[in-house]
Amino acid sequence: MDIDYPAFDADNHYYEALDAFTRHLDPKLGPRCVQWATIDGRQYHVVGGKVSRAVINPTFDPIAKAGAMHEYFRGNPDGKSPLEFLKEREPIPAHYREPGARLEIMDRQGLEKIWLFPTLGMLYEEVLKDDPQGVALTFSAFNRWLEEDWGFAHQDRIFAAPYISLCDVDWAVSELEWALDKGAHVLVMRPAAPTTTTGQRSPFHPSFDPFWARVNEAGIPVVVHAGDSGYHSQGYADDKFAASFGGGWTPSIRSFAIERAAFDFLITSVFESAFTRFPNLRIASIENGSDFLGDLFKKLRSTAKKMPGWAKDDPVDVYRRHIWMNPFWEDDPYEIVDLMGPDRVIFGSDWPHIEGMPQPLDYLNELKEFDDETVRKIVHDNVSELNQLRPL
Repeated sequence: MDIDYPAFDADNHYYEALDAFTRHLDPKLGPRCVQWATIDGRQYHVVGGKVSRAVINPTFDPIAKAGAMHEYFRGNPDGKSPLEFLKEREPIPAHYREPGARLEIMDRQGLEKIWLFPTLGMLYEEVLKDDPQGVALTFSAFNRWLEEDWGFAHQDRIFAAPYISLCDVDWAVSELEWALDKGAHVLVMRPAAPTTTTGQRSPFHPSFDPFWARVNEAGIPVVVHAGDSGYHSQGYADDKFAASFGGGWTPSIRSFAIERAAFDFLITSVFESAFTRFPNLRIASIENGSDFLGDLFKKLRSTAKKMPGWAKDDPVDVYRRHIWMNPFWEDDPYEIVDLMGPDRVIFGSDWPHIEGMPQPLDYLNELKEFDDETVRKIVHDNVSELNQLRPL
């Protein structure tokens, strides 16, 4: 399938520079935040005093090729071991870390614009969560590296998202103000209930209203992106967050943690009337999948029936007005468009991660039965509209 216009990819990633977490961090704070260590000849991050093995090689050099696991996630038709897909590696290309080189690749890929998200940055809040100030210190430094290396609207084509945590609402508001001043078009956070100095609570608890009120006023979209949300398997599986593959494997409920985390975050936003309090709030769910959506809608409707007076409007309609969904590429896009409507589904390739598409517009093959107008909405128009600030 071909299109005669460039696409807007809502899920691109960078691989963090070696000093992404440390360049703007006071070295005295390293033991509390992020440091490097060499163990058995390999480099690892030490996060909050604990060695992180969430990524086998956090230097990303050499790196497996983009979309290396594509056939595995397609259903592994040849029955290969996961390790077979990762044998071929290359020195890290400049376009994974430099905006100028990335623009050249985008031109060849047929991409007009991209949203750009962290790789390691989506994993470290969970490790640091018991030290909320440590989270704030870490991601203040991280966001300043991001603005310095990538910018938040590079040539109006690459829109890197500063990472926001609600671990400290005053910090979150201050960081949001800084990001807006630097030209941010989109924010990113993990789908999780944040841990504060007074404990863990829903991200839509009234104590976080100052943050959501400022987001509402600025009209900036908030992306909830897959990461380490701290979900537990209750003893059914090893809860260690690690992107590693062994020579043999068995199915595990751990593989559903991403969808469970997104389900809980998104349904809670409606349960706790976030969009009634903040009617200009727009949330995009990125790289969390969408197979859970039908069940989520059933639960919204059944809850409204069981609790008369709770919902002034149909909660499913509220969801559709305020939330945009990015299906996994292996999800059924026809089902999700049927549930959400064509105006609320957005394309994201997860490029250049190994589980994403080898080339972003390979995704067009998944949309071939849609009419041209629907395809254009999914791969360009919907996220283009979201990317525009809508201040009150």
